Amino acid sequence: MSMGFPGTWMTESESMVYRVVPKCACSTIGQIMFYSDHGTFYDGDIHDADAGMHKWAMDDSQPLITANVTARKSYAFTCVRNPYTRILSSFFDKICGIQRNGRRYRGNLVPLLIQKYGIAVGDPDTGFEFDQIKSFRRFLLFARDTIRWRRPMEPDIHWSAMAGHISTFIVNGGRYDKIFWTEDFNDGMQDVLSAVDTPHKIDLNEIPRFNESEGHGPKRLHKVSDYFDDLSMHLMFEIYKKDFQLFRYDFDNPDNKMPIGEIDLAEVHAKLGE
Repeated sequence: MSMGFPGTWMTESESMVYRVVPKCACSTIGQIMFYSDHGTFYDGDIHDADAGMHKWAMDDSQPLITANVTARKSYAFTCVRNPYTRILSSFFDKICGIQRNGRRYRGNLVPLLIQKYGIAVGDPDTGFEFDQIKSFRRFLLFARDTIRWRRPMEPDIHWSAMAGHISTFIVNGGRYDKIFWTEDFNDGMQDVLSAVDTPHKIDLNEIPRFNESEGHGPKRLHKVSDYFDDLSMHLMFEIYKKDFQLFRYDFDNPDNKMPIGEIDLAEVHAKLGE
């Protein structure tokens, strides 16, 4: 029994298929897909939309997505992001931040982290004052433990490796036509839009950025490299080795968020399709 296509969204017109990778511009991409069908944006967080778009999480959508993806009927794509800035974003949003529902992410997760790993996250009422670097490094150890040993909990989608998200689509019979970088968003998204026919035309220069996590947590106070000492970089390589290699990010310089080479789709399909 195949596990199907988790995290896959498709426009109702079946103009395009997208494999969501959390923390990689997914809110903006979802809204562009929605607009391209309806000529209007979804009013709210696109992750909450349960109509106007096909999503694997909706039972009625599953046979349609399966038929489309296995027949490779539509243009399929995904979007990736520098692993250093992606995990920092996850930390400040999910661990330090207050979520859309006004609560901490995953209820008891933050108290567990504070207790088990000594991760301070600060309080929004006092302006989130805490040692960001020390807390982040402890969070990274926690993230590694969840990914390596699945304890003290299963790894969360927001910090599990992009390669893992991207591979489920391939393993179950899908193929990507395009993988682009969050850091070069407009060019990558334009390649997708230029390759498909959409009921409504999209001008990417007119599209707002839908960053649903903006303002939920503290601002990052230091440059990226300040958060990563030797041990942190060792953990990053252990967790995200494939992400750095396949999507061509600069492991040696955390301050260089830009890719250092072109993504080879044949290599991605070969390495992640096993």
